[in-house]
Amino acid sequence: MKGFAHLSKKNDTVLVIRDSDLIAAALREALAEASDEERPGLERAAALVTATAGAGEGRLRADWVRARLADVGFTGDIASVAAVKALRRAEPTLSLLAAVQLQKEAVARPA
Repeated sequence: MKGFAHLSKKNDTVLVIRDSDLIAAALREALAEASDEERPGLERAAALVTATAGAGEGRLRADWVRARLADVGFTGDIASVAAVKALRRAEPTLSLLAAVQLQKEAVARPA
């Protein structure tokens, strides 16, 4: 999931974009042509894509929140006001409403 790096106003919407179908197809093609040395790594990658493709949007947003918090060095309680502040520092175009909604999803879906 990408943030809104080039927008100048605050945003209440976070989009989940899934590329897993394209990635899975590319991995299947690579597996068909893979050498014995490449095969284990590609099989592991295909399994990861399959597992991620089955994740719901809420799980993906929760994972995104945790990744963004980690990017700014936040290690505190994800349910705290400090977490919302850190998330907005990581993604300055997020509105307070969007940051709180994302925080609630992350709290509801522990890592």
